[in-house]
Amino acid sequence: MDPIDLIRQGKITRYFRATRKLNIPHLVSHITQRAAGKEYLFLEDSDFLFMLGLLKEIARDSSLNIYAFCLMPNHAHILLSPRKENLYDAMRDLFSRYAMRFNKKYERKGHLFGGPYRQALCFDDSYLLAASLYIHLNPVRAGLVDEPLSYRWSSCRLYCDTDAPKSFVDPSFILALLPEAEGEEKKRYRLLLDKGSMLATDLVLEQENAIERFRIKLASLFPSIFRRIDKTKKVSTPSGIELLSLEELEQQIEAIGKGNASRNPETRKAKKYLIEQLISRGYKRSEIAEQLGLSPKTIYNILKSPQ
Repeated sequence: MDPIDLIRQGKITRYFRATRKLNIPHLVSHITQRAAGKEYLFLEDSDFLFMLGLLKEIARDSSLNIYAFCLMPNHAHILLSPRKENLYDAMRDLFSRYAMRFNKKYERKGHLFGGPYRQALCFDDSYLLAASLYIHLNPVRAGLVDEPLSYRWSSCRLYCDTDAPKSFVDPSFILALLPEAEGEEKKRYRLLLDKGSMLATDLVLEQENAIERFRIKLASLFPSIFRRIDKTKKVSTPSGIELLSLEELEQQIEAIGKGNASRNPETRKAKKYLIEQLISRGYKRSEIAEQLGLSPKTIYNILKSPQ
């Protein structure tokens, strides 16, 4: 079945791809790209500035909404959504033009990037907020700065400074998720950053469910905020996608955990749906088996079944 059909049915809430990416208008993507091996993508300030100039130009010409970014020495994060069906061309243009200029400037040959860029789609609002916070905390996590606002090559200041200048980056889309009085969203975002910087997190370039785990930790610190955010549909509404919130997903896990290994078709159908949801959130089958009290073979058989 086509992935977008599974998304619309609520069977996929996480989608990570390095190839065959989804090119759907209004879907929010977390784009990541890294240097090949131990190389660097940016060696001088002018390299960072050139990438930002390219991103601004391509966002304008290709009708991209840019929500957040962080350019690290050896990799990059961009949170965006295309207004047209042109994500492939826009990202190819961005990374190929940068690589050509970098290779020419430093008289080098060969691939600059360590493979195709990766796309992780954001289908629910609390995940989108966590992704933005995760991106802005990258420099702290890497030990480059003590606090995220000190890092020059990210959009963090646009989210926290009340007098931040106008930019091609639009922080209002994500700040509007916070249930605060007008003008207070940036203070709340700064608080989330401060608390988030104290949490141990995995690297999203190595663990696909890193942001999901980070989101769960944040939600435990700010339960009322995340409960309210989970009820909004700011991300999914433009695409007509209706998905389960994490709270609803946890309720289904608990309900199935109280049941038995019934062969009832409806029970197996519910288990299959739940397993698909967990896989799409980045959980491994072995983790799902342990969480649901099932064997890996049972997980395999349920997924293989037509119901």
